[in-house]
Amino acid sequence: MSQKQEILAHLKAGKGMTPIDALSKFGCLRLGARIYELRGEGYNILAQRYHTPNGAIVARYNLI
Repeated sequence: MSQKQEILAHLKAGKGMTPIDALSKFGCLRLGARIYELRGEGYNILAQRYHTPNGAIVARYNLI
C-alpha cells in the first residue's frame, strides 16, 4: 500500500493526523503533499492549526 493509501485509510478510520504522526507511522516526510493529492482526488480534508507548547504551528488533518 502506498503512503497516500495508508494515510487515507487512517483518515477514513476517523483518526486525525499530524506531520509527526505521518512520519512515525508511515515514514512520510511530506504529509502536506499527500493531503494536497487527496484533496485533488475529491476528498474533503480539514486542516486545523494549533500552537505546540514550544511555539511551533502544527496542522492536524481530518477527513470530513
